[in-house]
Amino acid sequence: MTPRRHSRRVLFSVPLLAVPAALAGIPAGSAIGAEGDFYSFLYVIGREATAQGIRTSTVDLALRYAQYLPHVIELDRHQPEQVLTFMQYLQKTVSPQRIENARRELFDNWGLLEAVHRRYGVDPRFIVALWGMESDFGKITGNYLVVASLATLGFDGRRGPYFRSELISALRIIDQGNIGPGNMNGSWAGAMGQCQFMPSTFLRYAIDYDGDGRRDIWYDRADVLASIANFLAHLGWRDGESWGRRVLLPPGFDTRWSGLELRRPTGEWSRMGVRSVDARPLAVREIEASLVTPDGAGGPALLVYDNFRTIMRWNKSTYFAGAVGYLADAMVGPERSRNG
Repeated sequence: MTPRRHSRRVLFSVPLLAVPAALAGIPAGSAIGAEGDFYSFLYVIGREATAQGIRTSTVDLALRYAQYLPHVIELDRHQPEQVLTFMQYLQKTVSPQRIENARRELFDNWGLLEAVHRRYGVDPRFIVALWGMESDFGKITGNYLVVASLATLGFDGRRGPYFRSELISALRIIDQGNIGPGNMNGSWAGAMGQCQFMPSTFLRYAIDYDGDGRRDIWYDRADVLASIANFLAHLGWRDGESWGRRVLLPPGFDTRWSGLELRRPTGEWSRMGVRSVDARPLAVREIEASLVTPDGAGGPALLVYDNFRTIMRWNKSTYFAGAVGYLADAMVGPERSRNG
């Protein structure tokens, strides 16, 4: 998502940890209300961060970039609802231009992607597909200062504990020397860099692939691609398997058989009349698969494997997981991408 406004980079002139000690007892959750209380909230966050081992100098510097952004609250409260069918979503996210760009990125970065594949066991085309879906290959990474966005959302209180934790994680990332607070850009909700990691995800899975001492998912392509692969590997990626495929269902098929919780070998699905989109029987290879109907009965049907579930651990959306699979397949053609 491309934010509609930039957050202005306004620096406080007084270190936040110099706020009078009387404010130390203000609970973070009580900061909802007057914008003036925002600075008291930042003081409490600063105290909590230093108690967790983050250097005072880092906290003082980073929280000077924090300001209350009413627009972020508006976005959080009133996220636009756009009702799309699965095929409309694919037309929007797996456009001919994105497919062309994905093929070019796969070719241009093949040496790096092959090395990442050997280390993490994730097929290059799926790394590129996720990169394309999350940030359009690094073109759209968000132009909000993450410290400001997370501070605003943490102060607001609707999901305060979650965002306060993410803010402290962001301060730790800065304290580790990965990036400066003025360059830590992301979405209005705090997702960062070319792979759109939340700060807590960054701390667990971001990789310094080129060994320069920083995990840089904003500007360092090697770190970006390796971090995507490392996250997928930890989520359970199965190398050598695909994600699934679109299939045709026989007339009158009972869609009660659909759902990720139901698994059957592809041979059984074939005996139930499920066919490839070209109406041919499914491939002979036996692999556990589930039937997913993103739009319900009458809509497209997908026969998906464990890697589809892994993509959904990245983003809990059947639309998103399906689009990643379609984009990955489009890079290499149907014959090479077919599995199961």
